[in-house]
Amino acid sequence: MSTPIGKVRLADGGPELSALAVGAWRLDEWHFDDAALAAWIEHAIAQGLTTFDHADLYGGFTCEALFGRWLKANPARRGEIQLVTKCGIKPPDAARGWTVKHYDTGRAHILASVDNSLRHLGTDHLDLLLIHRPDPLLDPDEVAEAFATLQRAGKVRHFGVSNFSPSQFALLASRTPLVTNQVEASLLHLAPLFDGSFDQCLERRVRPMIWSPLAGGRLFDASAHPALHRVLTTLAEELGVAPATLALAWLLRHPARPLPIVGSRRLASLDEAARAATLPLERQHWFALLEAAQGHAVP
Repeated sequence: MSTPIGKVRLADGGPELSALAVGAWRLDEWHFDDAALAAWIEHAIAQGLTTFDHADLYGGFTCEALFGRWLKANPARRGEIQLVTKCGIKPPDAARGWTVKHYDTGRAHILASVDNSLRHLGTDHLDLLLIHRPDPLLDPDEVAEAFATLQRAGKVRHFGVSNFSPSQFALLASRTPLVTNQVEASLLHLAPLFDGSFDQCLERRVRPMIWSPLAGGRLFDASAHPALHRVLTTLAEELGVAPATLALAWLLRHPARPLPIVGSRRLASLDEAARAATLPLERQHWFALLEAAQGHAVP
């Protein structure tokens, strides 16, 4: 097995996480028994992929508890991993009295959601809590007070957001320290490179976390973007790595130092992801992939 990847710090005074994280959003679809779940988690840890990304609503509010089966059976392993989760989205659910999909960033919901996540995961603290989506009704002072309450209680150590625009991030950060903005980015979703999201992270010295860094697998579908697929596979072969490794290394090469989240049940996919952390990528290779993704050379 290759040498495990190392840790990175999300921000000054922020948490130390693995250089890439493992996403658990499909855990309910994989139908792991306890042995398969343990094999998946422990293989990730052995590769240095020790940060696991959750959200309260993943799998219809089931994925945290599925992961928690392993942690409850192995409580001594808690110190080896870092747990990230998100809250704030309420999908339609008649049993809960939610008739329309909406967001809730009120103090009561944040506190209750964290308590539920702790119970489901089988832990007494979260390393990082994110507001899952920007809420038009978000009151930054109320969110900041909820965060402070959770931190004083030792239930959450650090806070951030997900899918926030630069202005939305700046507003909440004016009230409470934020250590990341988890955004979508990939060779098929370049917006954060140009909409100010990565610029803001550089300005504030916080690392963005990246969801869907492989575009949900569409990067490997030749019909989705033939030119990009051709360049990606050609360069990957030249460098002696899997296309997924190269696509992740392309993100890691950005000076904002993104932290991609990868989610696959395949152990080989975890190996390919870990390899990206140690793959040096030349500037011209980086721009060749950008040109292929955009369909034109830079100006």
